[in-house]
Amino acid sequence: MSELHEECGVFGVWSDEQKNVASTIYYGLMALQHRGQEAAGIAVCDSYGEKGNVSYYKNLGLVSEVFAEDHMAKLVGNIGIGHVRYSTTGDCDVENAQPLVYRYLKGSLALVHNGNIVNAEQLKMELCAGGAVFRATTDTEVIACLIARERAGCGSIEEAVKASAARLVGGYALIIMSPRKMVGVRDPWGLKPLCIGKRDGSYFFASESCALAAVGAEFVRDVEPGEIVTVSRKGVISSRLPRVEKHAHCIFEYIYFARLDSKIDGLSVYKARFEGGRALARANPVAADIVTGVPESGITAAAGYSKESGIPFALAFHKNSYVGRSFIKPTQEERESAVHIKLSVLPDVVAGKRIVLIDDSIVRGTTIKNLITMLRNAGATEIHVRISSPTFLYPCFYGTDVPDNSQLIAKNYSIDDICSMIGADSLSYMSLADMTDMVGDLPVCRACFDGIYPTGIEEQECK
Repeated sequence: MSELHEECGVFGVWSDEQKNVASTIYYGLMALQHRGQEAAGIAVCDSYGEKGNVSYYKNLGLVSEVFAEDHMAKLVGNIGIGHVRYSTTGDCDVENAQPLVYRYLKGSLALVHNGNIVNAEQLKMELCAGGAVFRATTDTEVIACLIARERAGCGSIEEAVKASAARLVGGYALIIMSPRKMVGVRDPWGLKPLCIGKRDGSYFFASESCALAAVGAEFVRDVEPGEIVTVSRKGVISSRLPRVEKHAHCIFEYIYFARLDSKIDGLSVYKARFEGGRALARANPVAADIVTGVPESGITAAAGYSKESGIPFALAFHKNSYVGRSFIKPTQEERESAVHIKLSVLPDVVAGKRIVLIDDSIVRGTTIKNLITMLRNAGATEIHVRISSPTFLYPCFYGTDVPDNSQLIAKNYSIDDICSMIGADSLSYMSLADMTDMVGDLPVCRACFDGIYPTGIEEQECK
């Protein structure tokens, strides 16, 4: 695992008509596939039928691999939720795939979650002391169990969700489906994205606006940090969790995770990456013949660097979109081989050229080193690496798969050392100050760069 990996994607549909929504969820999840490729699942309920009639299916693999026609035919209901998973807590097995479906004293609920709960172990010990039994190893099951326990003693699912969410510390976007309602929740800091869409009489929740566009839904707005939005036949009702001192949206949605055609918290992902590339060029100029980017997230920043510097932009790599996911190969040697299969260099573009190579980040340094070797073998004379994010110095505890300090190359080596280790002629990162050019005045979480965690936790506490 030599690079950043995706988080998870959540999607939900509530329809006021008696029609099946499973296929709509399928296409919404396809649009969110970039956020997780380990597992996928869908749960639906017929709100016009008997309470508790939840149908669901989940398995390991891509959306297109998990759901065959016979699976989809059994998913009958007019409200439903879906999930694509990349694990940041818990093992990669079907027990940890989502949605999680519970049948309990008050009926049934299903839940999908993107993020990571910092105090999950503390909550789990409390629930176990009360007799709860856990099958999975994820923090998501802790959330589901907490909601089920609260629901047993209160009047509505939204009350149970509010009471439960108020106890969660960390980053989360949740969609909860009860027999008649759908509830979307976003953590008070706004760490994880969640938005609302509408199409005719249907309402949607999604991790990104691109998923709304994929199913023909109109983007309505982002769920606000700390907001609980309930959709039912009574309409759309909003309530709030206790407010925190300030918001802290995940910066890596704009640097890496989100799709280019998404807009999160009012900011275009494409514009953020393009402006980041321009800022990188202003702060770190170099004489070169072409600018290129590492597919996919480095491409837009490279275009911005080219625009600002006046150095022509060129595509230097061909990406094979049909190769399996290299980060789940069992050995480092196999992962490195998969990089060569996934990306190939265009010799006619790079031979005899001085190249500015843009990438979104350097985590361990393995991937960028391999790409530099490939460029040199193809005839590049100079390779100047520019990174459209600051140096990774601290792990993330909110659902982004940033490893611990021992595996972060920038924590253990100087920039000059890293430059030598990856075989570049020069290496520069975006500064923390220049991140403002990327996101403007949007408050963002920069804990992986500066070690200041918005929930007030300390790194040692999380360990």
